[in-house]
Amino acid sequence: MAQLQSKDLLGITDLTREEIELILDTADSFKEISERPIKKVPTLRGRTIVNLFCEPSTRTRTSFEIAAKRLSADAVNISVTASAIAKGESLRDTAKTLQAMATDLVVIRHSVSGAAKLLADVMDCPVVNAGDGAHEHPTQALLDLYTMRERFDSLDGLKVAIVGDIAHSRVARSNILALGKMGAEVTLVGPPTLMPAEIEKLGAQVCHRLDDVLSEADVVYVLRIQLERQKESLYPSIREYATLYGLNTRRRQAMKKGSIILHPGPMNRGVEISSDVADAPDSLITDQVTSGVAVRMAVLYLLIGGGSDG
Repeated sequence: MAQLQSKDLLGITDLTREEIELILDTADSFKEISERPIKKVPTLRGRTIVNLFCEPSTRTRTSFEIAAKRLSADAVNISVTASAIAKGESLRDTAKTLQAMATDLVVIRHSVSGAAKLLADVMDCPVVNAGDGAHEHPTQALLDLYTMRERFDSLDGLKVAIVGDIAHSRVARSNILALGKMGAEVTLVGPPTLMPAEIEKLGAQVCHRLDDVLSEADVVYVLRIQLERQKESLYPSIREYATLYGLNTRRRQAMKKGSIILHPGPMNRGVEISSDVADAPDSLITDQVTSGVAVRMAVLYLLIGGGSDG
């Protein structure tokens, strides 16, 4: 069985193009399971997967839980408010506790960049990064690639515009890296105050006017404004942001024929995207959610499925 080189999935940085293709191809074989009347296979029976979420999440946590259960693994969800972390326990001690319980894989989301790496360094079992600070969110980028590949077949030469709060977005960072490895062209769009310094070094172009890129982009990827990660207001008002960078009906009509709209969620309707655009036929936001289960099933399988057990 083909496997990933690392025991962990901490970021897109660590993956080769071949490994990304392996994950996407494996997800293809798992997507069909979710369409069956009985949505379960015995692939990971007897394995225990812990979802350790130290930051709020609905889509990602639920997606990992469903992915584990569809592979017949036992999924245990731990939120920070219901764990010893809330009482002051260190992440390192939490890792040692989970390892002592013979956990087979840990999925972690944390507000601090590098938390997943710290956990992986302590634990013998695989660790999957479900988002650490503003650093990376690799499975989100992988499910985004999967959704794009389903529509366009190949990602080589695909033109993707990522719009919004680039500075605070781990999703943007992972997507820039992943799309670059797959041969796509990425343009980042947003106000200068929400654009990291020297972001072009990751291989993306920068534009500050959304209207300038719509007619060329195959994919318009809309990000929300992450108010919870901002230490100060970085634009005059929500209304002004929506006027300058919101994807509305007029802008949708200016998009390239055959292009698609993506959003990692949760959406702020009326801010970065209008309701009618979010629900339009060329918006594949719910497809992304479907893709997420298949891609996360693939990741779990490739990390702990292994030869005879798979």
